[in-house]
Amino acid sequence: MAKKVTPLTNTQVKQAKPKDKEYNLSDGEGLMLRVKPTGSKLWIFNYYHPFTNKRVNISFGSYPDLSLADAREKRVYSRKLLANDIDPKEERDTNKLTLSKIHADIFTLVAKDWYRLKANKVASKTGQKIWNSIENHLLGELGKHPITKINAPLVIDVLKPIAIKGNLELVRRLCQRMNEIMNYAVNVGLIHANPLVGIKAAFDAPKTTHLATIKPHELPEFMKTLSYASIKIVTRCLIEWQLNTLTRPSEAATAKWSEIDFDKQLWIIPADKMKMRREHIIPLTEQSLFLLERMKSISGHREYVFPANNDPKRHTNTETANMALKRMGYKNKLVSHGFRALASTTLNEQGFAPDVIEAALAHVDKNEVRRAYNRSDYLERRRVMMSWWSEHIEQARTGKIINSI
Repeated sequence: MAKKVTPLTNTQVKQAKPKDKEYNLSDGEGLMLRVKPTGSKLWIFNYYHPFTNKRVNISFGSYPDLSLADAREKRVYSRKLLANDIDPKEERDTNKLTLSKIHADIFTLVAKDWYRLKANKVASKTGQKIWNSIENHLLGELGKHPITKINAPLVIDVLKPIAIKGNLELVRRLCQRMNEIMNYAVNVGLIHANPLVGIKAAFDAPKTTHLATIKPHELPEFMKTLSYASIKIVTRCLIEWQLNTLTRPSEAATAKWSEIDFDKQLWIIPADKMKMRREHIIPLTEQSLFLLERMKSISGHREYVFPANNDPKRHTNTETANMALKRMGYKNKLVSHGFRALASTTLNEQGFAPDVIEAALAHVDKNEVRRAYNRSDYLERRRVMMSWWSEHIEQARTGKIINSI
């Protein structure tokens, strides 16, 4: 018959004095207070392992941080685990590991891991804008939440103030980025499913606004206005360069002399400057090369083709062309990015192959096989098309329009 142990009292626990060697005071059913020579007191639970049947000790905590009553509650819980063949020590270690993992998988850290991959797929400037939007609008409210606790109601509450202000386009983009982050969390095994699918349905859709551009028949009037405009030569050449090459404002403004291959008459824009992080090769027409010749005397000895006015060692502002267009009377009528839409409309009307036009605009084809074919075969076809486009611009300058290819 097992020896009956008289339970400890609070007074016994409090007044237990240290000795030369550590000793135990038993409370019964495996719970004991271990008193060390240093005077520290530790609650110990001694039990038989459910499978090995060996004696095992587990520490519940120190006294007085853990009272006698608290230690007894832990004993009751541990004995319930043992009754179900669960080792209390293994259960505790598993819970600690889980809590540690939850702490490591807070939203901020997961978002940063996702962004490291995302940044390799977009231009550096675009990538920075994406991260800035996450940092400015999401991390403050969601950053410290475990990824497993991120859900639709929580995110909707975070985005509502932005929607109330009417910035629905930002809400749309944030919904998209939140879904990408959560899909990443699913793919790396942090969560089982994305709880934010369809979250954009909680908000009004932003009104579609197209970038301001002009109609093809308005090109002659624009070229006439440009020829009389009181703007700097660098700005004038920049506008015509962007118009002739069909590039985005940031790509045109940051053009470097090192990217120009005069022998092959090509402009090779590196991947890190492109929106889709893919190298873009542009055939240069006679008109484009003429613009470069005009710029050589101004910036040929510098890094950038179109230098900034105040600091010629840097490139001109990416908004330089837009600011000039506003001064020319085209506010809300035309932005420099609209040159691409103007060219696309004109070239499609003239019967050029849509795939060739899309390749010239650096739009990524989702078909891998066709995309590879585009890169290898379309260059010469694009050269023909770009020559036609530049000639079309030149004719528009004189008030004439080419009506057929």
